[in-house]
Amino acid sequence: MNNLNQIYFSIGIPAYKGEYLQECIESILSQNYKNFELIIINDCSPDPIDTIVREFNDPRINYFLNEQNIGGKDLVLNWNKCLSKASGNYFILMGDDDKMEPDYLQEFKKLILKYPDLAIYHCRSIIIDENSKPIMLTPSCPEFETVYENIWHRRFGDRIQFISDFVYKTSTLKAMGGFYNLPMAWASDDISAFRAMQEKGIAHTNKPLLNYRKHPKTLSNSGNILLKMNAIMLQIKWFKSFLADTPTCPLDQITHSYICRHLPKNFQKQKLMTIKESMNNGLLKRMFLWFRKRKIYKITTQEIIYAMLLNVKTAFVNKKY
Repeated sequence: MNNLNQIYFSIGIPAYKGEYLQECIESILSQNYKNFELIIINDCSPDPIDTIVREFNDPRINYFLNEQNIGGKDLVLNWNKCLSKASGNYFILMGDDDKMEPDYLQEFKKLILKYPDLAIYHCRSIIIDENSKPIMLTPSCPEFETVYENIWHRRFGDRIQFISDFVYKTSTLKAMGGFYNLPMAWASDDISAFRAMQEKGIAHTNKPLLNYRKHPKTLSNSGNILLKMNAIMLQIKWFKSFLADTPTCPLDQITHSYICRHLPKNFQKQKLMTIKESMNNGLLKRMFLWFRKRKIYKITTQEIIYAMLLNVKTAFVNKKY
């Protein structure tokens, strides 16, 4: 049984962008469930993060300032710095431009009490634009699934998920060494989640509890293209290691076998889409770049040409319409 004085949720915000930070903090402090701490780390931002945070007079806020910018070089290191300061039973990492629904914590506590032995929980999200206007909902999920089912849906289906729609058992996440570090945090959230659900699975609520903001400054829309390709290669390495062990459950064995057969092609397609998108910033220049790097990233000349043709076709269609 938990100590009555024990903090139940720790919520970390690695803060750099100030534009939506006030909305983010307000959405957390207005939660129906009150037993939480809010950890805000100012990552040496040029925005007035200090001023924004000082507007809130709430003892649950723990505010820290990095002496130098961490996230620009190693985003996951800053995520894990938030985690290191967490004292709650469960940990949530919030984007500094996202928002919680008022019952986010309350609904997650219900899910935790229903599945107390798990190390990770997840909710559905509403995707919003820069004006907080809803764009779409993320797909619904089964209430419970194993790690193999989750990987299958994520890699081969239409599963959309974000770092802030997961709740982790703090002790488990810390025992894992924190969030899994990949360049620019590309897919760090995915692998971190897979590791946390590896032993006992994951529980979902289909009630949308997070508002994920999609706008031009979102991380996934930016960054070094070679770092992104490096992250893909490191993901492949992790999956090879993880899939080397066959699960004991017969149904998981079926899913495991399917993943093993089809994942190489799935990742090769991801590489091609990454190459195609990179060509938006100079087709010929990017072509020569990928020709030089093709052995490192295990791509063929034919695949590079195919990606180029896809890029030209997409540009033509967009121009036409």
